[in-house]
Amino acid sequence: MELTTLVLMLGNIVTVHQPQVSQVLGPVHGLAYTATVIAAVLVMGGRHRTWLLALIPGIGGLLAARAASPVRQGTERDRWH
Repeated sequence: MELTTLVLMLGNIVTVHQPQVSQVLGPVHGLAYTATVIAAVLVMGGRHRTWLLALIPGIGGLLAARAASPVRQGTERDRWH
């Protein structure tokens, strides 16, 4: 959601720049960003890297979700470690 709102806000600025759209998307994006960081803190499971990744604007939520997911069994990485 955070990345979507960021893309919509930037798209609005680059194209038509409607103030009404910015007035709605600004707070929605701020809420999505805050919710992403809070969710990462709640699921970090002792890994500080997870919530630190969530602090990166735009793609932080996706990176944090990937870092918080359990490692799959039988992957190429598992075979060599």
